[in-house]
Amino acid sequence: MVNTLSWLVRILDGINEYVGRTVSWLTVFMVLTVTLIVIMRYIFSIGFIWMQESYVWAHGIVFMLGAGYTLLHDGHVRIDIFYRGASQTYKDVVNIVGCVIFVLPICWLIFDRSIGYITRSFGVMERSAEAGGMPFLFVLKSMIWGFSFLLAIQAVSLIIRSLLSIAGHRVEPNYQDENAA
Repeated sequence: MVNTLSWLVRILDGINEYVGRTVSWLTVFMVLTVTLIVIMRYIFSIGFIWMQESYVWAHGIVFMLGAGYTLLHDGHVRIDIFYRGASQTYKDVVNIVGCVIFVLPICWLIFDRSIGYITRSFGVMERSAEAGGMPFLFVLKSMIWGFSFLLAIQAVSLIIRSLLSIAGHRVEPNYQDENAA
């Protein structure tokens, strides 16, 4: 049972690790795009709405699809004064309670409340309301489902990891922790 749960944790962590590292490349795209927009606007007096929207959309995608990655790497905000110096068992209990009471219900609520919003957008093949804006707004809106899914599976992974830790079994992460040194 412990091996199966450890395997599941590694799979769920691996999904968010892969997605997080992949979408992180959009930040490079964002910097390059904003730089190009500024140069074009202030030096050549040229501007394109679609180009401006592209970095805003990229930011939305990074934020939405990177939330599970952030939880995986313990990057979400906690009340550190109570958490940082606490025992591992206390941290595990806080993680379990936080995920069960806050993260998973919020993920479900966001997913549930967005169904009509996203399906209507797909139904009309929604595009930007701006003249010259980007098409496929419905794809951007579907990132809400990606957010809900990726954050929820990471919360499940954190719950399982914490339960295993309380039971005396440590699951080693299957990624290189940049903060460990």
